[in-house]
Amino acid sequence: MKFLAEACRQIQQSEIKPAAWIFDFDNTLFASGREIFPLINEKMTQYIEDHLCVERNEANRLRKLYWDRYGATLTGLVRHHAVDSKDFLKKTHDIGELDSFASRSSRLIRLFRQISGKKIVFSNSPSAYLEQMLRLLGIRHLLADAFSIESTNMNPKPSMIGYRKLLKTHRLEASRCVMVEDSLSNLFSARRLGMKTIWVTPELHQPNWVDARVRRLY
Repeated sequence: MKFLAEACRQIQQSEIKPAAWIFDFDNTLFASGREIFPLINEKMTQYIEDHLCVERNEANRLRKLYWDRYGATLTGLVRHHAVDSKDFLKKTHDIGELDSFASRSSRLIRLFRQISGKKIVFSNSPSAYLEQMLRLLGIRHLLADAFSIESTNMNPKPSMIGYRKLLKTHRLEASRCVMVEDSLSNLFSARRLGMKTIWVTPELHQPNWVDARVRRLY
């Protein structure tokens, strides 16, 4: 199984030289699913329970339903329940001091220094959380931008609106960008725009529209 550095080298050596590398954050650059996601999921369920006045099981069902349907629970809550997106993000990502979850990663820093071209992190996470986590990992200064859900005007991946906003903001051609993601639905949106795609996954199969598949970063 290839590591990310090898996959990046192969794409860099291809006929079209990438102008930008666009990285997802949670569960791509950082294993959020181990400790952070369970806390955020719990807060999302509680938020839904409190604001929609539903029982716990129903709140949990809605959280999962909207995640599966839209790629982000927030999208479903805004569309169907007129939830205040800023209030939702603030309260669900209030999980205490983030330095207890992440610390400087020399391997990640080395990987980012090896990759030539503009590097952007594109995440459905709120800006405050994303910026702090990137600083803790020691890679914020290596990035051209940390493109958060606020940067998309609250149009999270896989919505094409957010991708187009990123491309317009950085004056990029999709055909000269590479998207690195753990989510196939998010990669599919990138592919539809013409980006190269790298799927970070332990899965053994690979859709024919995915350019490279890597098990992990290092």
